[in-house]
Amino acid sequence: MRIWFNKNFGVSKSEFNGLLFLFSIIVVIKAIPTIYGYYQPISNDDPNLLAQIQQISITDQAYANAVRDRIEDANPRKTIKLFKFNPNTLDAEGWQTLGLSAKQAQSIINYTNKGGKFYKAGDLQKMYTISPDMYKRILPYVNIPDQPVNASRKYVPFEKKEYAKKAAVIVDINKADSMQLDEIKGIGGTFALRIIKYRERLGGFYKKEQLLEVYGLDSGKYAEIKDQIEISNTPLKTININTATFNDLKRNPYLSFKQINAIIQYRKQHGNYANPSDLKKIIILNQQVIDKITPYISF
Repeated sequence: MRIWFNKNFGVSKSEFNGLLFLFSIIVVIKAIPTIYGYYQPISNDDPNLLAQIQQISITDQAYANAVRDRIEDANPRKTIKLFKFNPNTLDAEGWQTLGLSAKQAQSIINYTNKGGKFYKAGDLQKMYTISPDMYKRILPYVNIPDQPVNASRKYVPFEKKEYAKKAAVIVDINKADSMQLDEIKGIGGTFALRIIKYRERLGGFYKKEQLLEVYGLDSGKYAEIKDQIEISNTPLKTININTATFNDLKRNPYLSFKQINAIIQYRKQHGNYANPSDLKKIIILNQQVIDKITPYISF
């Protein structure tokens, strides 16, 4: 064979031996499963082991049956029976006879003991312990007597109380304190305090319409109170515009910070102001602002 391989494939002696060895290994590997299966003994189930398993199963089943019997003995099933009943007076045993568990029955008893009441059959649906099916089953048997009318309770018609209206008054808004302002119909404590705070910031009111500048006091409110107020000849608090500092002028609500700075800078560059007309020389002061601040400045 080696000569034939050598003649046809040019295989040397050492190469032939190697091929022969490789072929032998392949044959052995292929034969191992067959040999192992031939010599491996057939395993048989142990009869003693099977008997033990069966005995354990029988014991467990007997124990389960005993436990079940004990539970049933301890909690005997009650026969469900439907009958006419008043849910407001039925006791726990009666609810259980209708098909509720002891816990569900006690829940309803707790509800009635705490003052809960069923006025009509439909009220039973409010109880979460009564399922929709249960409600349909017992509905025809619900019997709630008509509630007796308490004769001692007589109907008393509602009396509409009329509160005393504030008498119309005339209040001087430059002199009045918060209590006096509160007497104005339409002005409460909150608006009274706002009016006083704004009056102090201004230095006094010189016309009624200035109340429209008070926070929250709109035209409707002003129309309601304008005939109940007056302004006396009390002199307003004024500021000397030729000596006033920035902090003095910033109190006036009609001037912005830029306008105050312009007034002070112009005064430093051109000297004191002689009259309100000099304020027209400041570009960022229009006539409307000048008219508003004129009652509160002096020269």
